[in-house]
Amino acid sequence: MGLKEQLQEDLKQALRERDELRKSVIRMCLAAIQLAEVEQGGELDEPALAALLQREAKKRRETIEELQEASRPERLAEEEQELAFLETYLPQMLTPEEIAVQARRVIAEVGATGPGDLGAVMQQLMPQMKGQADGRLVNQVVRELLIS
Repeated sequence: MGLKEQLQEDLKQALRERDELRKSVIRMCLAAIQLAEVEQGGELDEPALAALLQREAKKRRETIEELQEASRPERLAEEEQELAFLETYLPQMLTPEEIAVQARRVIAEVGATGPGDLGAVMQQLMPQMKGQADGRLVNQVVRELLIS
């Protein structure tokens, strides 16, 4: 069963159980998927769906950071619950160690020797990491590898 079908089944289950949080998060995800499909002009494949959910999770993380700075605990708890539920649909993310293994291979392929080669390494590495790792984390790992 694909990710979209899983979301639709889970929405039915949330409706039966009257789980408002799950229902609202799943509806938000399905609406984002539908909008992306309309913009693209067709069905999204699984990697594109995963990337879309990654973006939604990233939005939640940014909102959580803003709410922590603004000292809004009531809204913060709700956003954290939404993020935790949303993360159950995301693919398992790579650890920094796993990223470093692939980054070392790309650094060797590109022949990178220092921080000035960061762009060339990232350009080749990021398509391989799509949906598996956060871009900021990949950038940080590559930067550390190029400096040392």
